[in-house]
Amino acid sequence: MKKILVFVLMAVLLTGCGSDKLKEGTFEGSAVDNYGGAENTATAKITIDSEGKITSVYLDTTYTKDGVETTKKTLGDAYGMKGVSANKGAIEGGAEWYEQVEALEKAVVENQGIDFLNLDEDGYTDAVSRCTIKIDALYKALEDALNKAK
Repeated sequence: MKKILVFVLMAVLLTGCGSDKLKEGTFEGSAVDNYGGAENTATAKITIDSEGKITSVYLDTTYTKDGVETTKKTLGDAYGMKGVSANKGAIEGGAEWYEQVEALEKAVVENQGIDFLNLDEDGYTDAVSRCTIKIDALYKALEDALNKAK
């Protein structure tokens, strides 16, 4: 009996208790984004390779402009943020929403997750250069997608 117990314990130790390795595939997450008083949906799509590495991240948020429901990325420069993205640590000349989100996507891939993102009480982070937008809903959507990949 002791030999079996020792064998089981060794097997658990060798395979790793509660491995944090992500499953291969594409995983989606979402969260409600109440920024600006409107209820939008923040979405995250992450792709994990066979080694458990994040290879790509896609983030977007639904948005209604002039009565038409679309997304902030679809609007591109027409979202109208360039030059006024000055909430915290404005970028000289401003950066459009999609440009800031692309910086966030790249940072998540480079850091292989979201643990490096420390949000302040208002939902902003200073952990990503070029990203001055509120990211709390995007963070929750990423967290949802990553939990599905575990």
